[in-house]
Amino acid sequence: MPFERTVRLDWSGTKMRFSGVGVDPPSPAIVLDGDGVTGPGPMQALLLAAASCTGADVVLILEKMRVRLHTFAIDVVGVRRDEEPRRYLAIRFHFRLAGDGLDATKAERAVDLSLEKYCSVVHSLAPDIAITREIEVA
Repeated sequence: MPFERTVRLDWSGTKMRFSGVGVDPPSPAIVLDGDGVTGPGPMQALLLAAASCTGADVVLILEKMRVRLHTFAIDVVGVRRDEEPRRYLAIRFHFRLAGDGLDATKAERAVDLSLEKYCSVVHSLAPDIAITREIEVA
C-alpha cells in the first residue's frame, strides 16, 4: 500500500512568502520565500531537502558501521537552466565529515548507499539530473 504524506502551504499575504506545515504527520511550520528574504526559496528548499535526506541516511549508515561522528556538513550546488522552466540540470554534493572510526572507505560507502539507494528526495528528482558528489574526511 502506498505511503502518503500531507503538507499545507499558506500564503502570508505578502509578496511570495508562504508558511508550510506538515499535516500528516504534523510538523512545525517553516517559511518559504520566493524572494529569499525571510526564508529559503522553493529551489533552495529542494536542495536543503536533498541534503537533509542524504545527511540523515549517512548518519544512520555510519552509526551502523560504529562510527562516532564529530562534525558533518554538506554543501549542495544546483545548476539551473537559463530558460523556463528553470529546473535543475545538475546537483553537486560536497560532504565534509570527521569522527572516531571514520575513514574514506566508510564515508564513501555511506554516501554512495544514500545517493544510489536510500535517499527518497534524490530518487524523486527527474532522472536526467546529473548527481555528483565529493567527500572530504578529516
